Amino acid sequence: MPVRNALEALTMRPTEFLRSAWPWRSLAYLAGGAMLGIATFLAVLGLLVAGLVLSVVVIGIAGYVATALSGVAVGRLERRRMRLVDQVALPDPHRPAPHAGVRAWVTLRLREQATWRELGYTMLSALMLCWMDAVVVAAAVYLPLMFLAGPIYIDDEPLSRTLPMALVGVPLAIVAAYPVTAWAGARAAMARAILAPRVHDADAKLVEVTQSRARLVDAFELERRRIERDLHDGAQQRLVALTIQLGLARLELPAGSAASEQVSHAHELAKQALTEVRELIRGVHPKVLTDRGLAAAVNEVAAAAPLPVEVCVRLSGRLPSQVEVTAYFVVTEALTNVAKHSSAQRAVVSAEVVAGRIVLEVRDDGRGGADPSRGSGLIGLADRVAAVDGAVALSSPPGGPTLLRVEIPVPP
Repeated sequence: MPVRNALEALTMRPTEFLRSAWPWRSLAYLAGGAMLGIATFLAVLGLLVAGLVLSVVVIGIAGYVATALSGVAVGRLERRRMRLVDQVALPDPHRPAPHAGVRAWVTLRLREQATWRELGYTMLSALMLCWMDAVVVAAAVYLPLMFLAGPIYIDDEPLSRTLPMALVGVPLAIVAAYPVTAWAGARAAMARAILAPRVHDADAKLVEVTQSRARLVDAFELERRRIERDLHDGAQQRLVALTIQLGLARLELPAGSAASEQVSHAHELAKQALTEVRELIRGVHPKVLTDRGLAAAVNEVAAAAPLPVEVCVRLSGRLPSQVEVTAYFVVTEALTNVAKHSSAQRAVVSAEVVAGRIVLEVRDDGRGGADPSRGSGLIGLADRVAAVDGAVALSSPPGGPTLLRVEIPVPP
């Protein structure tokens, strides 16, 4: 079983432990902790004094803020140092700032509980732990060296008496490896207990991710509407004008002439292109959804379906735009799959709000056996629903019937 930290290294066989790098890594960790703690003590003391001296002016507040935030830097450095004696990395408990700039970063950090835990660890390290580190390192290094160097600095004693004393330093150095490693492991465990992310830190990050995802969905929807508006006001209007001009030109040409046939063909192509652009606009963002809501949009989709579709939408009012758009495209994709893959004779679409969630169901009497892995559009549908924190359930046994159920949270 691989050894992951200094405390586990103490369970190794003595020969393996003494030949490993753990004693040296522990010594380096404690020596660094002593130096970092003393430097932090002096820096924090300087910031507090500066804040106290300058407290008569506003700039003195900066000293106190810097003191509070000093733990963030110490915590980050400590998480890196812990890798010397603990191979399991310690995650950063802080959230990214929502906006660029020093002010947003400082405001967020001062509101996070992790910042104050790091400040507490900084004070503990500067006032107590670093001095304990220094004592352990000094004892582990000084005592063996004092005996080993005896023949060098003791001049008035014969070598026959100083050499046995020097040999005592060897077992002392061997024995010192154990308390050094034990204290390094205990200190790292203490740091992990204080600096490790808490559940509410993870919850805060989850909220931030959810909000970020919501912003992305809103941005995509705005871009979708911009494309729909550009197509409607630009390409569609030009195609309408082109169709009219070709129709008028056909009337001016002699019937049956080669030019008349070519213009007629171009006229038909223009009308087909206009129809396709209108279908594209409807697919990007249907105007009826914006103007009249989800119920009207679903009825329009059902009326255009190649099979009879019964619609039962019970909604008391308009829903948030993000929810309506997602629900609309769920129904559109579901009915497209029914028409293409199920060989169904009829379908039923229902929608209602239950306990703060809109519940959509699309049923058909087709052959069933729907499989998302076959590329029937169900994977894309599930991804679209997941983007708004919804859920998808599919029941499609071989032979049918098929039921697609989608639940989407409705924000209050």
